[in-house]
Amino acid sequence: MLVDKNTRLIVQGITGREGGFHARQMIEYGTRVVAGVTPGKGGSKFDSVPVFDSVARAVQETDANASVIFVPAPFAADAILESEAAGLPFVCAITEGIPQRDMVRVVNRLAENGTCRLLGPNCPGAIAPERCKVGIMPARVFKRGPVGLVSRSGTLTYEIVQELTNAGLGQSTCVGVGGDPLLGMRFVDVLPMFEEDPETEAVVLIGEIGGSDEEEASVYIRTMSKPVVAFISGRTAPPGKRMGHAGAIISRGVGDPESKVKALRAAGAAVAETTADIPVLIRRALENR
Repeated sequence: MLVDKNTRLIVQGITGREGGFHARQMIEYGTRVVAGVTPGKGGSKFDSVPVFDSVARAVQETDANASVIFVPAPFAADAILESEAAGLPFVCAITEGIPQRDMVRVVNRLAENGTCRLLGPNCPGAIAPERCKVGIMPARVFKRGPVGLVSRSGTLTYEIVQELTNAGLGQSTCVGVGGDPLLGMRFVDVLPMFEEDPETEAVVLIGEIGGSDEEEASVYIRTMSKPVVAFISGRTAPPGKRMGHAGAIISRGVGDPESKVKALRAAGAAVAETTADIPVLIRRALENR
């Protein structure tokens, strides 16, 4: 999947408050943070991690293969493109509030070149429990096991993972794609990875109102050999009401929650009414495989 024990991570913005805090959390979890990048602070160290002025230099010196971005929003798009230009195959952008005009430039460039997977922005990251964490997920709620999870919502991810863990259902990889309108990876990009992953036996998909990502995912779910349990948040939101995420808005007949539920059920996914139903449906799906 996206991260594992072989991930060699750069933290862009490591000397900032958020970047520094989460860099220490990732290191404590066992992630191999091999470098930080802060322009103007090259040659210094953050704890024992060397800091470089550029991603290109950091890659050259440390053989890094991934980056996580805590750069402030006005500069985050350039930080993403700097990592892509340095040849990194995976970039995770935690930063929220990146201007959509900047993200149009990023998404088009990455699609044109096709060499870099972007997770985010405005996402919690990805974690392979007990092996590697890239991002801001609270590691204590995760446990290694057979359930893959992909989500548009960070806080719902933590809640549902806690319920899975409490039920004795560990996770193979958990991926937070983020809730912005313009993203790198989406459900349709992550689901094929779970389908091919030998450690994943069932998948949880956490969607929300707004956009058409869940309907597009349902087309791929029809082809999957592994069971999918889905949950759609915001089903009681009135039309035109934004619910937290920039992409979580129903307008002009697009993003209606019932259309998402209908499409997912028609594709063969079990759709949970509440988060508490998810462990029950996952256990049933695993028993019936």
